[in-house]
Amino acid sequence: MPAPIIVYPKLLPEFEYFRPSTLDEALELLNKHAGEAAILAGGTDLLVDMRLRIKRPKYVIDIKGIKELHKVEYEEGVGITIGATVTLNELLRNRVIREKYHVLWDAMRQMCDYHLRNRATLIGNICNASPAADSAPALLILNAKVNIASAEGTRTVDIKDFFTWVKKTVLKPNELVTSVFIPEPPKGSKGKYYKVVRSVEDLALVGVAGLVANPKVPSERIVRLAYASVAPTPVRVFEVEELFKQDKPISELIDKAVELVLKRLSPISDVRATKEYRLHMIDIGTRLVLKELLKG
Repeated sequence: MPAPIIVYPKLLPEFEYFRPSTLDEALELLNKHAGEAAILAGGTDLLVDMRLRIKRPKYVIDIKGIKELHKVEYEEGVGITIGATVTLNELLRNRVIREKYHVLWDAMRQMCDYHLRNRATLIGNICNASPAADSAPALLILNAKVNIASAEGTRTVDIKDFFTWVKKTVLKPNELVTSVFIPEPPKGSKGKYYKVVRSVEDLALVGVAGLVANPKVPSERIVRLAYASVAPTPVRVFEVEELFKQDKPISELIDKAVELVLKRLSPISDVRATKEYRLHMIDIGTRLVLKELLKG
């Protein structure tokens, strides 16, 4: 019997399209149509879901024309703010991100392909809230904050509190993310993102983000690890962070860190990989990232 195939309808379902020119206008529309509207920035996830009828919003609010959302602002010693409509390729060309926020740059360069990165946005990647979101582990270890707005006001949420379940976030139906703020990383820190895939453009089977500073001074050593595709949400494993302040051989600390990580994470088996394979690659990926970043 032939294998089933996915049939993509040629047309999107019917919807009413709005293209506001200001944030206030967008928030007014979102408030008016709360629960029935979808935000369009890059559209690389939304339009696919609409074509498959996974999502059928009655209203689509296109925010690409809102100038105040298209910004990248860096203040030395404070941090960087990235607006909701800035594309991945624009961020990859940013020297500050490549040099100071390298773990994020490393994750973004491994996302989708060049053409999609001309449309896809960092904010869209986290709002889609896939457990496999490549930017999420990097943002977790960089202590990012998510800036949210609605017609009622604004609020800021730590990235670690933003994801609630698979494809779920703390966003209310009348809210949108305007930007992400990432504080200045620890001085001299280095970062790396290790992604396990079946092909170049694949979603992560496992993603490992690491950040290390002061590797030679145990009492001042900073080590952070976060993961994608290992639980219902992206996960930062805080339990390992105090471990690396011990004055013990690095190989011993890495072994203990892997043990803690494997106890903390809960990958599943699905059509892309088994639970056992994911656990094996978590072990390998964690060791590779830590060995590279801790070698000084």
